[in-house]
Amino acid sequence: MSRKGKRLRVVYVSDSEYLIKGMREWVPAWERRGWRRKAGEILNPELWRTLVRVSAGHQPVWIWVRGHAGDPKNEYANDLAMRAAGKQLMSEGAVPTGFLEWLHAKRERGQYPDYDPDAAFAELANRHQAAP
Repeated sequence: MSRKGKRLRVVYVSDSEYLIKGMREWVPAWERRGWRRKAGEILNPELWRTLVRVSAGHQPVWIWVRGHAGDPKNEYANDLAMRAAGKQLMSEGAVPTGFLEWLHAKRERGQYPDYDPDAAFAELANRHQAAP
């Protein structure tokens, strides 16, 4: 629940089909089986449980986007991940994204000239139904 007690529509976007299928399809069965797969243990069960916990009480929407296919926000996430891995950086929590600065720099090089982050996000989110 939000601080005001309202259920929020929370949109998770990932290029990981494993994550999206896991949350959309597999987690309910794992929960019914005591957090086990038919074939045995689940990998990283603490991470799956955390995702379930933080999305509980809301209306989660799990959206898959193809990686390395030109989606600016996915490309930005990849740039962040590559930089963090290369420099062995870790986040101490929520920080400003820096996406708009990144987008501005890309536009100066002729990339994504007509991309509107808010409109693109709204369009993507509206194409998908909230999970029951």
